[in-house]
Amino acid sequence: MPNQSASLDRVFQALADPTRRAVISRLSHGPAAMSELARPFDMALPSFAQHLSVLERASLVRSRKRGRVRTYRLAPKALVAADAWLNAQRALWTQRLDQLDAYLVSMKENER
Repeated sequence: MPNQSASLDRVFQALADPTRRAVISRLSHGPAAMSELARPFDMALPSFAQHLSVLERASLVRSRKRGRVRTYRLAPKALVAADAWLNAQRALWTQRLDQLDAYLVSMKENER
């Protein structure tokens, strides 16, 4: 479980940055070269490459180099794990809120 927790930590850390979320959004439409991905952002290419490195370490993207061009594509498996964790949290909190609601309703009925 600690290894899975570390993986989730890397995914959420990577997704915490708006630039990296924008890259993920762009890659959901298909693979793209680093220069194409960097074009909308006002930053130097080495700085942008650091964002891509964070995404790669989190296993959210994969890259392939052909000649001088590095192309990135989405690797959705890490997003599936994050989604599963979020769904489990949602189910837990829904259950807790339902229990609280039932308790408050019973308290109100007991006051009558």
